[in-house]
Amino acid sequence: MASTVQFDLVSPERRLASYQATEVQIPGATGDLTAMEGHAATITSLRPGLLKVVSATGMKAYVVTGGFAEISATSVSVLAEQAVPLDEMTAAQMDALVADACEAAAVNSDKDAADKAVSDLYAMRAQAGI
Repeated sequence: MASTVQFDLVSPERRLASYQATEVQIPGATGDLTAMEGHAATITSLRPGLLKVVSATGMKAYVVTGGFAEISATSVSVLAEQAVPLDEMTAAQMDALVADACEAAAVNSDKDAADKAVSDLYAMRAQAGI
Protein backbone atom coordinates (compact mmCIF):
# COMPACT_ATOMS: atom_id res chain seq x y z
CA MET A 1 0.00 0.00 0.00
CA ALA A 2 1.27 3.46 -0.87
CA SER A 3 2.17 5.89 1.88
CA THR A 4 -0.31 8.69 2.37
CA VAL A 5 -0.66 12.18 3.78
CA GLN A 6 -3.74 13.85 5.21
CA PHE A 7 -5.00 16.31 2.55
CA ASP A 8 -7.29 19.21 3.46
CA LEU A 9 -8.55 21.91 1.09
CA VAL A 10 -10.43 24.88 2.51
CA SER A 11 -11.75 28.03 0.85
CA PRO A 12 -13.49 30.95 2.56
CA GLU A 13 -16.85 29.46 1.51
CA ARG A 14 -16.39 25.84 2.59
CA ARG A 15 -14.19 22.81 3.23
CA LEU A 16 -13.83 21.19 -0.19
CA ALA A 17 -11.85 18.10 0.70
CA SER A 18 -10.41 16.10 3.56
CA TYR A 19 -8.98 12.66 2.83
CA GLN A 20 -5.84 10.54 2.57
CA ALA A 21 -3.74 11.22 -0.55
CA THR A 22 -0.64 9.60 -2.00
CA GLU A 23 0.48 12.85 -3.65
CA VAL A 24 -0.62 16.46 -4.00
CA GLN A 25 0.52 18.50 -7.02
CA ILE A 26 0.55 22.18 -6.03
CA PRO A 27 0.70 25.25 -8.32
CA GLY A 28 3.22 27.14 -6.19
CA ALA A 29 3.93 30.82 -6.80
CA THR A 30 7.58 30.02 -7.50
CA GLY A 31 6.88 26.80 -9.41
CA ASP A 32 4.90 23.59 -9.28
CA LEU A 33 5.71 21.08 -6.56
CA THR A 34 4.52 17.64 -5.54
CA ALA A 35 4.06 16.82 -1.86
CA MET A 36 4.17 13.23 -0.64
CA GLU A 37 4.69 11.50 2.71
CA GLY A 38 7.96 12.57 4.29
CA HIS A 39 8.09 15.98 2.57
CA ALA A 40 10.12 18.64 4.33
CA ALA A 41 8.04 21.19 6.22
CA THR A 42 7.21 23.95 3.75
CA ILE A 43 4.80 26.83 3.36
CA THR A 44 4.25 28.19 -0.13
CA SER A 45 1.92 30.70 -1.69
CA LEU A 46 -0.23 29.52 -4.59
CA ARG A 47 -0.63 30.96 -8.06
CA PRO A 48 -3.78 30.44 -10.11
CA GLY A 49 -3.68 26.88 -11.38
CA LEU A 50 -4.82 23.30 -11.03
CA LEU A 51 -4.27 21.58 -7.70
CA LYS A 52 -4.19 17.82 -8.38
CA VAL A 53 -4.64 15.21 -5.68
CA VAL A 54 -3.94 11.52 -6.17
CA SER A 55 -5.60 9.08 -3.78
CA ALA A 56 -6.70 5.44 -3.68
CA THR A 57 -9.87 6.46 -5.56
CA GLY A 58 -8.00 8.20 -8.40
CA MET A 59 -7.02 11.77 -9.28
CA LYS A 60 -9.15 14.80 -8.45
CA ALA A 61 -8.34 18.32 -9.66
CA TYR A 62 -9.35 21.66 -8.18
CA VAL A 63 -9.15 25.12 -9.74
CA VAL A 64 -7.45 27.49 -7.26
CA THR A 65 -6.86 31.20 -7.72
CA GLY A 66 -4.34 31.74 -4.94
CA GLY A 67 -3.79 31.17 -1.25
CA PHE A 68 -1.26 29.10 0.70
CA ALA A 69 -0.23 25.48 1.14
CA GLU A 70 1.28 24.19 4.37
CA ILE A 71 3.14 20.93 3.88
CA SER A 72 4.53 18.61 6.54
CA ALA A 73 5.79 15.02 6.51
CA THR A 74 2.26 13.76 7.23
CA SER A 75 -0.14 16.38 5.88
CA VAL A 76 -0.91 18.95 3.19
CA SER A 77 -3.28 21.77 4.10
CA VAL A 78 -4.34 24.19 1.37
CA LEU A 79 -6.04 27.46 2.26
CA ALA A 80 -7.29 28.76 -1.09
CA GLU A 81 -8.60 32.24 -1.92
CA GLN A 82 -11.06 30.51 -4.24
CA ALA A 83 -11.30 26.81 -5.05
CA VAL A 84 -13.71 24.85 -7.21
CA PRO A 85 -13.56 21.15 -8.09
CA LEU A 86 -12.56 21.03 -11.76
CA ASP A 87 -15.50 18.77 -12.59
CA GLU A 88 -17.87 21.48 -11.25
CA MET A 89 -16.17 24.41 -13.03
CA THR A 90 -18.17 25.91 -15.87
CA ALA A 91 -16.97 28.09 -18.73
CA ALA A 92 -19.01 30.96 -17.24
CA GLN A 93 -17.25 30.59 -13.86
CA MET A 94 -13.88 30.53 -15.61
CA ASP A 95 -14.83 33.65 -17.59
CA ALA A 96 -15.72 35.37 -14.31
CA LEU A 97 -12.35 34.44 -12.73
CA VAL A 98 -10.48 35.78 -15.76
CA ALA A 99 -12.59 38.98 -15.81
CA ASP A 100 -11.96 39.53 -12.08
CA ALA A 101 -8.21 39.06 -12.59
CA CYS A 102 -8.19 41.47 -15.55
CA GLU A 103 -10.12 44.03 -13.52
CA ALA A 104 -7.71 43.67 -10.59
CA ALA A 105 -4.73 43.95 -12.95
CA ALA A 106 -6.04 47.26 -14.29
CA VAL A 107 -5.84 48.89 -10.85
CA ASN A 108 -2.93 46.96 -9.33
CA SER A 109 0.22 49.02 -8.72
CA ASP A 110 2.32 45.86 -9.19
CA LYS A 111 1.68 45.51 -12.92
CA ASP A 112 4.00 42.51 -13.39
CA ALA A 113 2.35 40.47 -10.62
CA ALA A 114 -1.14 41.36 -11.85
CA ASP A 115 -0.28 40.48 -15.44
CA LYS A 116 1.24 37.17 -14.28
CA ALA A 117 -1.99 36.29 -12.41
CA VAL A 118 -4.00 36.89 -15.58
CA SER A 119 -1.50 34.85 -17.60
CA ASP A 120 -1.64 32.01 -15.04
CA LEU A 121 -5.44 31.94 -15.32
CA TYR A 122 -5.32 31.69 -19.10
CA ALA A 123 -2.74 28.89 -18.84
CA MET A 124 -4.87 27.03 -16.28
CA ARG A 125 -7.93 27.44 -18.50
CA ALA A 126 -6.05 25.87 -21.41
CA GLN A 127 -4.75 23.04 -19.21
CA ALA A 128 -8.26 22.38 -17.88
CA GLY A 129 -9.81 22.50 -21.33
CA ILE A 130 -12.48 24.98 -20.26
